[in-house]
Amino acid sequence: MARTFAPLRSCRVREVLAAAGSLVFWGFIVVSSVLLFPAAVLIWIVTRPFDPRTRALHQVTCFWASLYTWLNPLWRVRIVDKQLIRPGVTYVMVANHQSLVDILVLFRLFVPFCWVSKEENFRVPLVGWNMRLNGYIPLRRGDKASALVMMDQCRATLRGETSIMMFPEGTRSRTGEMRDFKPGAFELARQAGSPLLPILLEGTSKALPKRGFVLRGRSDITVTVLPEIAVDIDDSRSAVALAEVTRETLGRAQAEMRGADAPGSADSLA
Repeated sequence: MARTFAPLRSCRVREVLAAAGSLVFWGFIVVSSVLLFPAAVLIWIVTRPFDPRTRALHQVTCFWASLYTWLNPLWRVRIVDKQLIRPGVTYVMVANHQSLVDILVLFRLFVPFCWVSKEENFRVPLVGWNMRLNGYIPLRRGDKASALVMMDQCRATLRGETSIMMFPEGTRSRTGEMRDFKPGAFELARQAGSPLLPILLEGTSKALPKRGFVLRGRSDITVTVLPEIAVDIDDSRSAVALAEVTRETLGRAQAEMRGADAPGSADSLA
């Protein structure tokens, strides 16, 4: 009888430990946000007169977000081929979307960009307020008027030589497989003549699945920068065609990664 219940007890212990670890993780986010947001406000006030694109504040935000992956012993994060991001180039950056963790690990790139994010995120105390200070762009999903305003703000951001970061799937995948890409990011690239920069995220859905807040144990997470896709203002390809090309590029890289024994050489580890 004791042997029968041993696996159940072991499973229960793992669940309790996962819940406790998750409580510590989310608690640390709250406490650190309380401490770091005033510092972000101060940096915004000091740098705003000579840094209208808030690049200094964005770097601080990258550090803030990176703390949660640097200090989490359960997550091993690899940044692969970051050198493919050319300094001074204004990109439309697009990444697949598996988890809330995607946002944290993309900040690990420490390159200037402006997020496009759902409006609800801007209402989160401290974190959402910092997003507004950074000038990130909100989108009310399902609202055509909000989408038009978002596109106008993105065009202005690209003209100001700041890259845009978007999840073209629009929402997180429940299965880890890529959903269809919406055309907005690709229409922006066409209109601005900005190259597309595909970024593949792998392993985040295991770390923290959609619809959950309990961390799922040890996870290997990879952020892979893929070669840019050149786009001209007079590009003959439609936004839908560019979306499909980009999705196929990410899909091939994902299939290769999942079929390999290792994700490849990394530029940095944590």
